[in-house]
Amino acid sequence: MQILHDRCCGFDVHKKSIMACVLTPEGKEIRTFGTMTEEIIDLANWIESKRCTIVTMESTGVYWKPIYNLLELREIGVMVINAQHIKIVPGRKTDVKDAEWIADLLQHGLVKGSFIPDREQRELRELTRYRCSLIEERSREVNRMQKVFRRNQHQIIIGATDITGVSSRSMIEAIVNGVDDPKVLSHAKGRMKSKKNSWNVPCMA
Repeated sequence: MQILHDRCCGFDVHKKSIMACVLTPEGKEIRTFGTMTEEIIDLANWIESKRCTIVTMESTGVYWKPIYNLLELREIGVMVINAQHIKIVPGRKTDVKDAEWIADLLQHGLVKGSFIPDREQRELRELTRYRCSLIEERSREVNRMQKVFRRNQHQIIIGATDITGVSSRSMIEAIVNGVDDPKVLSHAKGRMKSKKNSWNVPCMA
């Protein structure tokens, strides 16, 4: 079978270890590295010393990301492949290590890399995903707070359209500080002031 990459490397990435297999015209070499930053730097130095032009690894969880980021800074070609794709490639021997099998597939051009956005796009994606998670968490907390007020029949939940508004937050703070519920209504501001007289549902707090 035709060899497309004379010098390449395959990674088998785990939470605490990285098994790397380098294939070169001089032969095969397998080494194991840790996943701490200094150990990944040692891995990159080793790959460079072997003059590898490309490396590949499976997209296992998030474990591949720090390795990818560091190798990208070294301008080493990195290919991240779908683990399912490797499983369907026929011909694997049972005694072959994962890193060796991945390197062998890469050497003969039998794997296809997944699309990985550039660094700026990845950082923006992480930021927007984190923002979405914060918004979702805030919504869950507001819903929990609304349930508490409904369960205790507080007047505030009846008159307030948005319990996170200025008036509502002022009234909630008063409740937390022990103010009697009827007096809490005096904290209404703006348009909520005009609704106070219609809040005639008895309080059970």
